[in-house]
Formats: sequence, C-alpha cells, structure tokens
Amino acid sequence: MEQPNQPISMDLLHPPVRHGPRFGFIPLAAALALWCAAPARAGADPLYTYTLGSDGSAQAYDEAVAVACLQGVVNRDGPRVYVLSQKDRRPGYWLDLFSRGGRWLEGRRFQAMPDIESLVRLAGPRLKGAVVWDPGVPATINVATTAAGVEDAVALSPELAQRLHLRVLLDLRGRFSGAETGSRKNDAYRWALREYLETGRCSAHRLCLYEDAFSARARGDLGYAVTRDWAVYNRSFVFDLSPWSDEAPADDAGQRPGLDCETYRMILAAARRNAAGRQATELAGFFVFNKYSNVGGNRSAHEPVPTEWETVWLITPFGCYQNTVTSDCFNQSLHSQAPRLALRQHPATRRVALERRAYLCILMADYDSSTPLYDFFPDNWEDPGRGSLPLAWGINPSLLETYPDIIAYAYSTASGQDTFTADASAAGYTNPNRLPREDLPLFIRHNQRFFREADMEIAPMVLDFDQPSADVKDAFLEFAPAGMGTIIYDFHNRGGKPPVPHVWKSMPVTELINDAGEPADAQKTAERMARAIQVRGAKAPGLYLFRIVWTRPSTVAAALDLVRSQLPGTQIEVLDPHSFFDLFRRTTR
Repeated sequence: MEQPNQPISMDLLHPPVRHGPRFGFIPLAAALALWCAAPARAGADPLYTYTLGSDGSAQAYDEAVAVACLQGVVNRDGPRVYVLSQKDRRPGYWLDLFSRGGRWLEGRRFQAMPDIESLVRLAGPRLKGAVVWDPGVPATINVATTAAGVEDAVALSPELAQRLHLRVLLDLRGRFSGAETGSRKNDAYRWALREYLETGRCSAHRLCLYEDAFSARARGDLGYAVTRDWAVYNRSFVFDLSPWSDEAPADDAGQRPGLDCETYRMILAAARRNAAGRQATELAGFFVFNKYSNVGGNRSAHEPVPTEWETVWLITPFGCYQNTVTSDCFNQSLHSQAPRLALRQHPATRRVALERRAYLCILMADYDSSTPLYDFFPDNWEDPGRGSLPLAWGINPSLLETYPDIIAYAYSTASGQDTFTADASAAGYTNPNRLPREDLPLFIRHNQRFFREADMEIAPMVLDFDQPSADVKDAFLEFAPAGMGTIIYDFHNRGGKPPVPHVWKSMPVTELINDAGEPADAQKTAERMARAIQVRGAKAPGLYLFRIVWTRPSTVAAALDLVRSQLPGTQIEVLDPHSFFDLFRRTTR
C-alpha cells in the first residue's frame, strides 16, 4: 500500500476503541453491512492524499485554501481526495479508523500527492480555471471561494496564481472601492450576492459563514481555510459579516454602524427566496470573536455568548438553522459521501417507581456542530468510563449530511448505557419561537426526516428567548414526542422565562439545567450540580435534567459521587433519558 506523503504517528492512528456489551445498538450483521457498503468506485480508485504544512505562515494559508478548493472540485466525482495535516492529528485519526475493521474506506490504496500542481493535474478538465482574490480586501477570499464553487475553479492568492499559471476566470483585485456602500467589504459581498446568489447559481440549502483573510492569513490560521472544500463542493455562498446592527465591526471600523448586518439580511433573504419553502437552509460556520464581540481587546459592546444568540435570532425567521462551529473540519466533501443506512437505537426504558429521591438525567451536550463532533467527540467517547452510567449524547442529526460515517461509528460502538438525542435545538440550531407560523410545516418535515434517520425522539436542548409557544410544542410533538427540554436566555429583555415542567399532549416539557454546562473538572461540576439542585428546593422526589458540555464520562461519574457527598440527605439516581421522561410523564401534573 502506498503511504500518504507525510508519516503519521501510529499512536495517533490507533487509539483505544471501546465496544459495549452488544455491537452498539444494531445487530452485528447490520453493523457490518453498514461499514462494508461503500459507494460505487470506492475500491477501484486510489485515495489521493495531500498533507498540508502548518508553519503559521501566509503561504501555508494560501496553500490550504487552494488545496481545499481543488479537493471540493475533484470530490464531486466521488470520494477521491483526502487532506492530512502535519499539525492536526484528527484527519489521520479518522482516515485510519475508517480504513480498517470493515469500514467504508478499507481496501482503498493511498497515493500521495506531492504538491499543488499534482492536484491540478488530477482535477484535469473538471477544473475550469482560477479566481484570484485581493489581499487588500480580505472579504474577497470568500467571494473567490463562492465563485470557485459556481465556476468549477480554484481560489488563489496573487502569489499562487503567478506560480500555477492557470486560466484566470475572474480577477478580484482592485474591483471593490467602497463606491456602492462606503465599505469595500460590503461592496464585495453585494456584488457576489447579485452575481451568484440572487441568480440561483449557489446552493439554496447551504450558506457558509467562514472567517475571511482579515487576520487569519497573517497568523496562518487554517481553521476556515481547510473547510473550503465543503463550500466549493456544494456551490455555497460564503461570507463573514457581523450580526449586530448597532455598531461597526473591528475589521471595517469606518463603515456605517449596522451596514454588515444589512448585507447579512440581504443574503439571508435571497437564500430564503431560492429555497422557496422546499427546504431549510443550513448556515455552517461561526462569527469571528475578535471582530464582532469584545474578545481580544475589541471595543465591542457585546459579549461572545450574546453574539452567538444574536446570530441565531437573526437567521431563524429566514428559514435558516445554524451548524455553528465548523473550523478545522477537514474532508467534509469526502466524509459526506460515506454510505447512509438507517440507524437504530433500542433503549431499554425502565418503568421506575417514584420514590423519595432525586432523579437525574445527564445530557452530554454540544455535539450540535461539525467541529465538536469531528474533533472533540472522539476523546470523550473513547473514555474508559463510558458505559458505567446512563448518558444521553446530544448530536445534531442533520450532521448526517456532513459526517454520516462519524455518527454511524458512534452508533455502532455505543454501550447499552448510551442514548443519542438531538442537541441545539433539534436537527439544527434555531430559536423555534422566532419561526414564522407559515414555516412550521417545513420545520416539522425537516426534523422528522433527520429524527427518523437517526432513530431519535427526544429534543432535550431547545434554545430560545422564551418558553415554547403552543405552536412550537405542537411542532415538536410531531418528531420529539418522548420529551423536550429548554434553555431560555432572554438577552433582549422581553420577559422570557423557562417553562413550568408540564406534559403537553403526552410530551414532557421541562427546563434543561445549564448551571453545570461549562466544561470543568469533577469538583467544579459537582459544586454546580449540587447548587442547582439546592436552588430548586432539593425536592424529593425531584427530576433534574442537566446539560454537561464536552466532558469525559469518567469525570461525570466522579462528579456525581461528589454530589452525593455534598447532598448527604438526598438519594440520587441517574436515569437514561427515556426512563427519565417516562417517569416525568407519569408523575408530573
């Protein structure tokens, strides 16, 4: 077997992989069929690998952008190009895992590509030419990526364009002066909006909120360089704008306050028109902290968390849901082509008799976007403490469109103590109360599709500014009848509050307790959990649904032991989510 063009440390490629008492939640034969079913031609062609340098230079950034664009073009014909990294171990980890054990890439011969020129030759006639972006207008890296997707091209810096000598389809240098809006950044996006999105040449299903080259290139940050294969592959519209209407962003401080947000709304409106009620639109990516919030000394009036919530508040009425953090997510154009078969869970719901104790359910939360699922999830999933207590794992099921192999791997290696539920807010992050009433049928259909495929029926982490309305609860009843939990954050000060625990037409509705949500060690997590129980009256019997973020199961188990010592008068029992909500349904009035 030919090897990738850079050596990969074998201790990174062979981490311990645990299996539960059964082969996950599906029979062994079905599991083997899942992994062995490969797309057409998967075993016939080599898997071409390219290893990125990661020296923190502008040249490394330019290389990563170009390689990702080329990968997006080539992979439209099948899963052919896989990008590795000298610095990031995760691409090598997934390549090793899916290339053995009967999984979908087993048997593929690796062929290393030594340079960008070799990728250009591999693309052949699929590649129509180059789009040259303007370093003087950092937003043009995103305009060039959008154009590359539409035109079957590669986005190049001027330096790489000079080296590769490709036919230049579009040269963005000197094109945007600020004459239209007073902002070169917004001029660039409005031109691209008219040229590509409003004309229907871009995807109506995907928008990409990717950090531009304003500071990322200078610091050689590849986070939103390596993701551009996904944008090109899907012909997505790519942008980087502030959601705030009351201030100018740090990267364009001279613009009229709120201009970024106006352009943002124009993009969302065009995507909504293109979708025409046929599908919801995914916004993949995240805002830049030190441009649009008060991180890193930026003189913004807004904290990071409110900026996240403002983004979702903004996009929801346009029929969009967010796949928040997607930085450093390699090879999405390849992973997305893994076989998708129906996933099955077989939860053993226990009919628990109500006694004088505190019943807890633990949501292992925030695998609702690509980066946590791709990068954070494996270390926590492979923790030796998994299987020692019942846990709900919150995964956004719409990520089956992006990383179906990773989600299938989780299902196939789950123990009898692991249950998969949705995360924020269901099949994608929205504020459901912000949905126009006429969008609710589409919202239901969208979620039904993914909940069925993922065999889910619980939505324990619905994020909103107020308790769910009757219409919203009716909608969730259609795809999450086993239970609904909420976190309410009324950052616009409109009088929002969490729901009083109740049963809505047979669907349990309760608060998701966020007090222990921030990642922490066992001691700190225990203190927060114990305090949350005490604040709520330490009722016995009592039912408490907790959110815990990006934490190892062994840490959760240790924290629960400490909670028991801190609340010596309270008997604590941890339930799986189905048993928890079943008890809730039978005992809540």
